Amino acid sequence: MENKKYLEFILLIALGAFTSLSLPPYNYLLINFLTISLFFIYIFQKKKLNVKKHTFLYGWLFGFGYFLTNLYWISISLTFDENFSFLIPFALILIPLFLGIFYGLATYIFFKIDLKNSISSLFLFSLLFGLIEFIRGNIFTGFPWNLIVFSFSENLEILQVLSFIGTYGLNMLCISFFASPAIFILRQNKKEILVCIIFLLSPIFFFKLGSNNISSFELSKSVKNEYVIRPIGTKINLDRFYGNSDTAEVINELIKISQPDKNTKTVFLWPEGIIPNVNQKQLKEFEFLFSEKFNENHLLAIGINSYEQTDIKNYYYNTLSFYDHKLNLVNDYKKVKLVPFGEFLPFEKILKKLGLKSLTNNYQSFSSGDHREILLVDENNFDLKILPLICYEIIYSGNIFTNSDFDYIVNISEDGWFGNSIGPYQHFAHSIFRAIESGKYLLRSANNGISAIINPVGKIEKKIEFDQIGYIDFKDKKIFKETVFSKYGNKMFLIIILLYIFLIFSFNRIR
Repeated sequence: MENKKYLEFILLIALGAFTSLSLPPYNYLLINFLTISLFFIYIFQKKKLNVKKHTFLYGWLFGFGYFLTNLYWISISLTFDENFSFLIPFALILIPLFLGIFYGLATYIFFKIDLKNSISSLFLFSLLFGLIEFIRGNIFTGFPWNLIVFSFSENLEILQVLSFIGTYGLNMLCISFFASPAIFILRQNKKEILVCIIFLLSPIFFFKLGSNNISSFELSKSVKNEYVIRPIGTKINLDRFYGNSDTAEVINELIKISQPDKNTKTVFLWPEGIIPNVNQKQLKEFEFLFSEKFNENHLLAIGINSYEQTDIKNYYYNTLSFYDHKLNLVNDYKKVKLVPFGEFLPFEKILKKLGLKSLTNNYQSFSSGDHREILLVDENNFDLKILPLICYEIIYSGNIFTNSDFDYIVNISEDGWFGNSIGPYQHFAHSIFRAIESGKYLLRSANNGISAIINPVGKIEKKIEFDQIGYIDFKDKKIFKETVFSKYGNKMFLIIILLYIFLIFSFNRIR
């Protein structure tokens, strides 16, 4: 009996692990019909047998298997500094164990609510896991990485529904969709099969709506930009974060990749934290490197750290800075959402005594900017309104802006911390989701990652592949309508929640 219990626990971990194969870059979407359906069948049958023990453990083990296999790359970031190497085993195991707690809470509550009907239980299962993923994405600093909805990252037609209900809303529907085949096994009457069939056919409906949305966009008239925006993709070593790179050498390499043309009005977009050993104000000292190649037709958007000093404290910021061709600062944005341990050290006074520091600098934790606003650039006949997102900030859905009056989303990133792993592909997938939700073009410049121009329906118009260098030009655009989600944000998720509560009570009464 004891052996059977442990085999069941191993099965739950395996189901979570195999579910990871549905995520980027693999996208074996069909596997979810097996793994998520089996997981739902397992906990439904246990509940039916009135099992009281291990109800939290079921979800925790599934979550552990899931996150263990799709977040292993986090440990790679700890290999760049010897001081962090002892944490690698902890990162590999403890982070998945911690994130598994969210799934454990979902199954624990599932067992506490007395529903015996398989259909109402399916809706409850989807509701709880959908809600717990929303909480995971917002509690503390929030970590909405690898929601099951990212299985659809290559299915643009279906993803168009993001423009109405957003990532969390579609994520909840996806859970129901993948778990619905379980009803064929658990059904108590033939009518229940009808609900399963409706869910299985729902992607056809979404596909049709999405196809119309994409066609409408593609048939709209193109407008030539007044200037070219040129994101670049680079492959500069992470040694620069530890003072092991020559500043002038890196700048010359960036200029060479950018290939400025003095007769073409261009905004150059360089990746996050790309220039070493120099801060925002000190960059002016290197004007001599820029003077030959750049003129008044050029603006530079550069990921470079900024520094402020007060009587009380020194402040360091991860910053996107706009410069004119003479390296005069035009405007900047200080990153708001910082990466724990990567950019700031929680409980810094205590952990510093143990020899720890944040990964991305040699001095102290970054400070967070006050808030994110639309960045206005009005210089040398350039008129630009952008929503700036630095690296990690791209992963948040529904709370990245309150004012949709901007031209483009600009995302700069340093993906070298992920190494040669699935991390850069998972990170990039979020860009597609943000473009569709907002109905805006998204321009991405990454070091050791994927740079791209993504249009408002999520299509990648131009791309610099992972591990490649070069530039891409954004010259023409189509004007697209404001999306429902950009207007109402996660209020749309609330509507989906209310719909599920209504369905749970309705089907339970029918029983």
